[in-house]
Amino acid sequence: MNTEEIMDLALKLADMKSIPADSAIHVPSKEISKVLLCIDADPAELILAKNLGCDAVITHHPIGKASLNFHLVFDRHVDYMLEHGIPRQIAEEAVRKLKERVALRSHTTIYTHTVAAAEKLGMPLVNIHLPCDELMRRTILAQLRSSRIENVSDIKSSVEQIPEFRNSATEVQVPYGDPSSKAGKYALVVAAGTNGGYPVAKAYFEHGISTVIYLHVNGEDLAKLKEDKVSGNLVILGHLAGDSIGLNQLADALEKEGIEVVKLGILDRN
Repeated sequence: MNTEEIMDLALKLADMKSIPADSAIHVPSKEISKVLLCIDADPAELILAKNLGCDAVITHHPIGKASLNFHLVFDRHVDYMLEHGIPRQIAEEAVRKLKERVALRSHTTIYTHTVAAAEKLGMPLVNIHLPCDELMRRTILAQLRSSRIENVSDIKSSVEQIPEFRNSATEVQVPYGDPSSKAGKYALVVAAGTNGGYPVAKAYFEHGISTVIYLHVNGEDLAKLKEDKVSGNLVILGHLAGDSIGLNQLADALEKEGIEVVKLGILDRN
């Protein structure tokens, strides 16, 4: 396989027709038989891959120009909110605030570092973010829909049946709200670049959604929710476990194509 075929495989798995803004082929290659698959890549991971005899590195989180364009995939949050009955104007305003914050933060990054190292080392490099996150979203959603969800705690119990979450050192948490309360209408809000933070969660809570499910949340957004005291529950699942789901599925697909996959830091399913 080559790097383009690897990207196409990921897009096909996630039913996507084009490469999203947070993913890219940074250093292309025509012949790949062994890859290092990891969640984050710095020069150290590139050197490790070379020492292990890998022909390419596939990493998850955005790097290079994909890191600058990361906020462009956040409009998926708007789509999710519209599906849950939130008015478009409110959804777009909540996401606008999120995009502005992340775009400003991205402006500070030294985005050339890892890609430049890959070029110097002659190590092909691809990052695949949203397609793998979409695989994760579908897996979690299918698990929740197959479970009896009455209380917020049932969401925790259901998700922790997924092997990657079961094997994680972090637990599913309810940092806002009450685990013993009724879950009511819930929204799984993942695979939209990053979590929606305070403005997106608040929009859900104010428009009939009792429980919002994020992969993670930062302390500042959580503090704003607690200060605002909007009625609702926030469940956070765990970043590494969630990312591992999509990457494990990508690894399975690559191995079916005859690619040897060396996983780094990805949670096991056994």
